[in-house]
Amino acid sequence: MAAEISIGPATARRDALARRIRLLVAATITYNVIEAAVAITAGTIASSTALIGFGLDSVIEVSSAAALAWQFSARDHAIREAREKTTLRIIAVSFYALAAYITADAIRAMASTGEAEPSLPGIVLAALSLAVMPVLSAAQRRAGRALGSASAVADSKQTLLCTYLSAVLLVGLVLNATVGWSWADPIAALVIAAIAVKEGRDAWQGKGCCTVPVAPTGPAASSDSCDCRPGCDCCG
Repeated sequence: MAAEISIGPATARRDALARRIRLLVAATITYNVIEAAVAITAGTIASSTALIGFGLDSVIEVSSAAALAWQFSARDHAIREAREKTTLRIIAVSFYALAAYITADAIRAMASTGEAEPSLPGIVLAALSLAVMPVLSAAQRRAGRALGSASAVADSKQTLLCTYLSAVLLVGLVLNATVGWSWADPIAALVIAAIAVKEGRDAWQGKGCCTVPVAPTGPAASSDSCDCRPGCDCCG
């Protein structure tokens, strides 16, 4: 009877966290699909490589979130754990693809002789993403940490990276529309590409969170306890 009492609440909490992650991933995919469509359309109209690149970045992010959705589509916790490594590898490749595209696009933007037209829809989209993405990232990161899911935490970092890209895009579009400083955007984008490579390496190695959450079995246990290994940022 004692075992059932201690296991029951832990199982219920784990299932609740998994449901929360599924909802957050669904919201992230939905927003990124809309974001990609608006950014690519606005970028094509304004001849803005930055906006088009931002839209393609959203497509890459959808692939990362879709991998996590596949992992958490399984209701059984053991199956989700079995899918963890594959999901992390897909997310890692998404980070690398994102870094490669950002680098190529930044170099092309610096070498380009053409000038993009000001884009009010692009500025509005970048500002909206700057407000929405940190909220989604933080919520998913908390749930991933509590569940001990390295893949959920890694995908939350992918979403957070979109926040940085949104800030870079917003600054670039505003500077282009006001003072014509087109060089600021690609320089900052190269820094973000370096961050993406680091996050991709961490995801490939399975770093960033605990592998197995510890079930809270007593009043003294923290609700977000986990069995961390060296270098883990799950319990910080």
